[in-house]
Amino acid sequence: MPRDFSRAARVADQIQRDLSGVFRQELKDPRVGLVTITAVEVSRDLSHAKVYVTSLAGAESTEQSVQALQHAAGFLRSQLARTFNVRTVPQLHFVYDVSVERGARLSHLIDQAVADGATPSSMRDGNED
Repeated sequence: MPRDFSRAARVADQIQRDLSGVFRQELKDPRVGLVTITAVEVSRDLSHAKVYVTSLAGAESTEQSVQALQHAAGFLRSQLARTFNVRTVPQLHFVYDVSVERGARLSHLIDQAVADGATPSSMRDGNED
């Protein structure tokens, strides 16, 4: 019977916590800037971890940060190995997370529709009151 909270999920949570600390305290690369780890996905065999990052500076700045993080992946992995209690630390792959940007855009569109006075029923019927 599968567990509700798998080992891969526990490892992903631990990676997210530990990497956040390393970003704050030990990573001194100015190209990285202020990034936030939004999620971590770990493969079932715990050999690879996909780290989703975002920044309030925007997509262009975040892409540069992702490249810098990918360049520093070996250093970050070695820092994780110091505190991690697993046989092998997963390979780190950094990915730009568009969900925050997409959510802000959808929120703006909803606010705009409400401000324009459109109601869900008038939008559905194609009638504007």
